Amino acid sequence: MAPRLKRPDRRYSQWRCMVNAVLLAVIVTVPPMIFLFPARTSTPPVWISAAKALRPGSVTGHDRLLGGLLADGVDERSCHSRYQSAMYRRKAGRQPSPYLVSKLRQHEALQRRCGPGTGAYSDAAEQLRSGNRRDGGTVSPDCKYLVSISYRGVGNRILAAAAAFLYAVLTDRVLLIDPSNEMGELFCEPFPGTTWLLPPDFPLTSYTNFSIDTPESYGNMLKRKVISAASTTTQQLPAFAYVHLDNHLTDEDKMFFCDEDQRVLRDIRWLVMRTDSYIVPGLFLTTGFQPELDMLFPETDAVFHHLVRYLFHPNNHVWGLVTRYHDAYLAAAHQRVGIQIRVFDGSESPEVLEQITTCTQRASLLPEVLAAGVEPSAVPPTPAGMSTAVLVTSLKAWYYDKIKSMYWEHATANGEAVGVHQPSHEEYQQFGTKSHDAKALAEIYLLSLTDVVVTSGWSTFGYVAQGLGGLTPWVMYRPENASMVPDPPCVRDLSMEPCFHSPPFYDCRTKQGADTGKIVPHVQHCEDVSWGLKLVPRNA
Repeated sequence: MAPRLKRPDRRYSQWRCMVNAVLLAVIVTVPPMIFLFPARTSTPPVWISAAKALRPGSVTGHDRLLGGLLADGVDERSCHSRYQSAMYRRKAGRQPSPYLVSKLRQHEALQRRCGPGTGAYSDAAEQLRSGNRRDGGTVSPDCKYLVSISYRGVGNRILAAAAAFLYAVLTDRVLLIDPSNEMGELFCEPFPGTTWLLPPDFPLTSYTNFSIDTPESYGNMLKRKVISAASTTTQQLPAFAYVHLDNHLTDEDKMFFCDEDQRVLRDIRWLVMRTDSYIVPGLFLTTGFQPELDMLFPETDAVFHHLVRYLFHPNNHVWGLVTRYHDAYLAAAHQRVGIQIRVFDGSESPEVLEQITTCTQRASLLPEVLAAGVEPSAVPPTPAGMSTAVLVTSLKAWYYDKIKSMYWEHATANGEAVGVHQPSHEEYQQFGTKSHDAKALAEIYLLSLTDVVVTSGWSTFGYVAQGLGGLTPWVMYRPENASMVPDPPCVRDLSMEPCFHSPPFYDCRTKQGADTGKIVPHVQHCEDVSWGLKLVPRNA
């Protein structure tokens, strides 16, 4: 269980007030040049930074490059969140390995050398348009491409694009994101000096309609013996292959995670991948990738944490939603608790409400409330400066109203002041609505700024928030019976990594069915999806 923070006594509170007053006086009187940041940034004025530094529990310094994860030199005016996000986090997050930092700089150079707008891209696109299987003209032999089709909700799109990016890094491919799902309208460009968005004149005009039945899918080509992992030569390879990794993938599609098949795919210049899942645990089962993955990610429970912080920077509009709400409702709280509620049938469930309150109180995340009729005088006074802000994210307002009323109408057993907040309640998921997606992304980021988080099982929204914040969540079990509260209502998750919901159950080495949650120690089954796979610490 998460430990409760120690309450300061009254003498400590008085001492802290005196220290803060002295610090404020020093900040006001010392010449401003000492506190100024380089002119190329748009860091808030010094008096705002000083005010934030004096907030209880806040961090006075921040690593704007996230340990080297981000490259310096991008104009901050075009993307405020890229370098500002670190100053809103109380914890610095995990440090990337030097090898990962080096690999990211190499990949950025590849994106600039081979990406849209270059001669290499134009030649490769023309080769694809003509259907020519062999290299020709001036096509650079080191320019290969992965087109990522990500869809459904914002959480699914982030998970899919992050997984596609890791595969692109492992196979030295330029990553190009399908722009039709607002990826270019929600996020800043992650790669300095180039774009990750697929140009509108991409030769495969029907690529967004590719499905399990597409003849050019790798699985279908294996099934029809158009290609063979054992015998296909480079001259026999198609101009492109479609990799279908959606929830309904076939046994042949799952061969994607086998070494022999990766050797075939390696020599196909254009790959188009469709998935709505976090396929990364499957990549860790592919033996050919394991040495590189070990060097990139010594901490196997922080893979998504690094990927999502590197790739996904909200645009200035979304970042404004995040910062304004954070500063108004969350910044001053001593403890920030995030509760992410996803009810898949869209109902307002008293059982889910009971599950939330039981989970948060058993885990000592939120205080219990006194029964009606207990005199307020019996409640100990709230310690000076101690408060908890609860951030509720849900499509429904009903849960927020009930939790807020509980802490307004009843005193807490320990006298703690609890404020409950919900940025929006859209009532139902609206696919393809820009304002809806912008709010969803902002709330994912706000959740990631909390100190502890409770998430709903199976929810990709919660997966992204916990990864961004570096938070191992308390995950609420998805009820098997809608009329019963699960017991226990929640459990501390194995790691902050997302769950891969549709993994293969096939051991490529033995060429037979297998429990893929038992092949390597750091890939295990998920707490919320029993057949799913997730990355956990190597020593777990």
